[in-house]
Amino acid sequence: MTNTDAVTALAALAQDSRLAIFRLLVQSAPAGLTVGLIAEQLQLPAPTLSFHLKTLTHAGLVNTTQEGRFVRCHAALDRIDALLGFLTDNCCGGHPEICKPQP
Repeated sequence: MTNTDAVTALAALAQDSRLAIFRLLVQSAPAGLTVGLIAEQLQLPAPTLSFHLKTLTHAGLVNTTQEGRFVRCHAALDRIDALLGFLTDNCCGGHPEICKPQP
C-alpha cells in the first residue's frame, strides 16, 4: 500500500455515513448486503447511499456484485487489513509484539 492509497482509504472513512456503511458491511461479512438493505438499515436515501458507495468503492474498501436486479456490497477486508498493516508497519522499532493492545 502506498501513502496515496492510505490517504484515499482514510479519507473515504472520514465521514459518518461512509464509516457506518463500512462497519455495517464488516458486520455482515462475508455475505455482504444488498444496497436496499443498507439503505433500510441506515435510513439513507438512495442517491445519498449511491454517492457514498461510489466513494468507498473508489477507495477499494467496498466491492459490489450484480445479482439479477440487485447489487450486493461486500467490505474489502483484505484492503482494510492492508491499511492496518501499513499504519502499523515497523511498529515499536520493528518489535510489534510490544505494541499489542493490552486486554
